[in-house]
Amino acid sequence: MKRVYVILAALATVALFATMAAASDGHGELFTAAKVKDYALRMINLLIFLGILWKFAGSKIKEFFVGRRDQIKQDLDDLQNRQAEAEKKLKEVESGIANMEQEKQAILSEAKAQGEAMKEAIIAKAEKDAAALAEQAKRTAANEATAAIDAIRAEMADMVIEAAERIVQEKLSDKDHDKLVDDYLTKVVLN
Repeated sequence: MKRVYVILAALATVALFATMAAASDGHGELFTAAKVKDYALRMINLLIFLGILWKFAGSKIKEFFVGRRDQIKQDLDDLQNRQAEAEKKLKEVESGIANMEQEKQAILSEAKAQGEAMKEAIIAKAEKDAAALAEQAKRTAANEATAAIDAIRAEMADMVIEAAERIVQEKLSDKDHDKLVDDYLTKVVLN
């Protein structure tokens, strides 16, 4: 209500100066009796107009200004809420950006650790496979050496037997041969 009175006083002051400016005739005589009377009648007319206006439309005007004030207040509150939300989101984004750097470092560290673990596992498997291959090669070489020795022994035995047969055939008569075969067969049968 106080604001309405202030507004009305401001309007009356503006109307006063406007009327005075309109009443002056440009000769510098501002306060003559006719001008003051004219001015007073205009002011009374204005006050009556404002009183009638206030009587019939005052409540609507008041409601309009109060509603407008409430709307402006609500808009300001909404703007403040939006500003607070925007600042909160900005802080979240800034925090997210800071966390992204930490997450990046954590991911890089984890990837590096996994890479090192994979590298060690590959090296360990390669060393194990190399040791197995070396052991296999040793066994194969030993088996081949044993087989070669056995082959040489068999060949030497065959050569010795062949040489012995030749010597025996040269020195053994048919009678001695038959006796030797009979003795061998007797031993085999008895055993």
